[in-house]
Amino acid sequence: MSSPLSTRARVLAAICGLLALPAANAAWQLNLPPGVTEISRRAYDLHMLVLWVCVVVGGAVFAVMIYALVTFRKSKGARAATWDHSTTAEIIWTALPVLVLVFLAVPAARDLVFIEDTRGSEMTIKITGFQWKWNYEYVDQGVNFYSSLAQTSNVARQRNSGIDPNSVEHYLLEVDRPLVIPAGVKIRYLLTSNDVNHAWWMQPFGIKRDAIPGYINEGWFKVDEPGTYRGQCAELCGKDHGFMPIVVEVLPKEKFEAWLAEQKAGTQVATAPAVTSVVATSGT
Repeated sequence: MSSPLSTRARVLAAICGLLALPAANAAWQLNLPPGVTEISRRAYDLHMLVLWVCVVVGGAVFAVMIYALVTFRKSKGARAATWDHSTTAEIIWTALPVLVLVFLAVPAARDLVFIEDTRGSEMTIKITGFQWKWNYEYVDQGVNFYSSLAQTSNVARQRNSGIDPNSVEHYLLEVDRPLVIPAGVKIRYLLTSNDVNHAWWMQPFGIKRDAIPGYINEGWFKVDEPGTYRGQCAELCGKDHGFMPIVVEVLPKEKFEAWLAEQKAGTQVATAPAVTSVVATSGT
């Protein structure tokens, strides 16, 4: 039979283990990440505002409920009150939700206007979705190329390839040619599709916009920090939907200008590469 001390020690160890669980999880498993653009940060701030409003409202509702349960409990056989409503209470519980919704609607509307405002853009890029690749056209720059799943991932995903996907860096999230943009520059994008619906989803940028055949969606983003950012197609677009990642490489302005000059000197001509489908073969 265990002693009370050992029992308390086990309980304390279990509590400490539970408290340590959040630290073991990635940030995105616990909350919406702030992202790297003003758009994503505004979305995060609005998300947190709504969260805390819900916490306050939920706390108030449960407090009133617990108060009513404790204060107005009666013994068996007690006679219930005869009143059936309170005009004051009805006005309060109608007005308060209206005020809360107005309080949330103001920043939400402000952020929606901000997200759609493409004025002041310094560069325009046309993004076209294909089955199963992306085409990037730098409007007025004469640069146009396709971006497909990297060959390392494409080979590893084949059945009986003999390659452990865990050994491939950025498995299914790497491309042969990333979209390259300058840091600190407002980029306007025009998004459409050549065949079926796709969705250009760049979670670090706070962007998820549909690419629709025959229709152009418009938006913008500005990334201040150089680096490599990854996203995916987020609209079911066929059997290889899961194999058309997005990679955006953000360079300092000087390096971007050098890259752009190199692309122009190479007279980039976009040629759609063939994408190898999953090979369904039986093996021994």
